[in-house]
Amino acid sequence: MTPEDPSNPWKTVSTRPIYDNPWISVREDDVIRPDGRPGIYGVVSYKNRAIGVLPVDEAGDVWLVGQYRYTIDEYSWEIPEGGGPLDESPEMAAARELREETGLVAGKLEWIASARLSNSVTDEIALIYRALELTRGPSDPEGTERLEIRKVPLEKAIEMVESGSITDSITIIALYHEEVRRLRLQLNRSKSDS
Repeated sequence: MTPEDPSNPWKTVSTRPIYDNPWISVREDDVIRPDGRPGIYGVVSYKNRAIGVLPVDEAGDVWLVGQYRYTIDEYSWEIPEGGGPLDESPEMAAARELREETGLVAGKLEWIASARLSNSVTDEIALIYRALELTRGPSDPEGTERLEIRKVPLEKAIEMVESGSITDSITIIALYHEEVRRLRLQLNRSKSDS
């Protein structure tokens, strides 16, 4: 049993399952809220990790994938991403998602960040990687995916974020991380040249 966290002001009274499928489960907890009053809390638990991969080629361009997202009823530009089973290493899942969606194979993967995507209702965690030393092969998208692949300069991708053309949180984290990484490299070069 996990010891109680003294910073946790919530008390779980009971839990009941509401829904379950191969990807998610939903439960409803009867709780005592931080203000001492009774309440309920719905929690969505994911059965996979969210995996995102930012492909960066030798010229510094990045690769995006466009697809129609059923849940939001909109077309979405994103980095290659998908679900990584818990029994698959995150690096293997990242390499697989990259190849399936774009046909790209990374000679090198670098971890960028982890993120909680909507921690008020879900326990989902995203693991985000940077893919380098890319070679091109055939893609193999899932039957649920009709993908458009686009290579763009990082500056164009950042403009797409700022204009609202890119709204996917994993993609935004990856793109801004890459922009900050490049700005730090420039700053360090400027300092060493001084």
